[in-house]
Amino acid sequence: MVEFQPVTLQDPDSALRATYVPEAGMICTSLSDGGAEFLGQRRGLDAYVSAAKTMGVPILYPWANRLGANTYTAEGATVSVTPGVAGVHPDEHGWPIHGVLAGNGGWLVDEKTGNTLVASLDWSSQPDLLAVFPFPHTLTMAVTLAARTLTVTTTVTASTAAAVPLSYGYHPYFTIPGVPRSEWRIETPPMRHLAVDDRAIPTGDTSPWPGGSQILGDTFLDHGFDQVTAGAVFAVSGGNRRIAVTFVSGYGSAQIFAPLNDEVVCFEPMTAPTDALRRGTYPVAVPGRPETSVFAVTVS
Repeated sequence: MVEFQPVTLQDPDSALRATYVPEAGMICTSLSDGGAEFLGQRRGLDAYVSAAKTMGVPILYPWANRLGANTYTAEGATVSVTPGVAGVHPDEHGWPIHGVLAGNGGWLVDEKTGNTLVASLDWSSQPDLLAVFPFPHTLTMAVTLAARTLTVTTTVTASTAAAVPLSYGYHPYFTIPGVPRSEWRIETPPMRHLAVDDRAIPTGDTSPWPGGSQILGDTFLDHGFDQVTAGAVFAVSGGNRRIAVTFVSGYGSAQIFAPLNDEVVCFEPMTAPTDALRRGTYPVAVPGRPETSVFAVTVS
């Protein structure tokens, strides 16, 4: 049994605190202020490590959301993945979902201060990871907590002459403590909505999404988008609290998820839309030019 050593960051400007667990896949398990928790705990850390049941703010890597089949071809490499093997987990339809880093213990802490944490993962050092995503690189996550804002900077650095597809994202579960879900107000920016089939895979049909605000009420949401502009803001508010997620840079796609069976809403920053590895709709990190993406969560 791995003895986890959580790292708690303290905002020097407020009582806001964030907790990360590098040995459990560099997941953020808590974002709290004076006992008020703003991240959905769902089934907890043990279920995330043992069964990839997401909670908190996990990284979805090397693909966010789903793949439409158990094979993909990217940058000239054809890859087969098997649910249940090498960190691959199936969704309810049997297709790979949320990448392969749930609970991965390969992260090494490079820097740790009172409000900063930097950790990296050498993809090339783990054969299982290379088997499902054969693109050697280093993945670095730098987290800073200041001015009531958690800023997450993710950098992909190619290790060889091969370009690295960028199809990753994050899955933050936000909650407004003490306020019923039915009273939450969500805010979204203008972007493009991606229609999906009954497996939640994009069909190719699109429509404009004007953005704006709405009361969540009893609405179920599981919508994908692209054409998200740099600096776009998504938010949920209720009572006297507001959680805003800014897609600072590098995240041109998004998923909004609001299930009916849990008091959470998710605004998921994604570098590429669902099933991008199979469709070629992804950017790349080329040798000698690391690619960085940034999102920020502000609690007010």
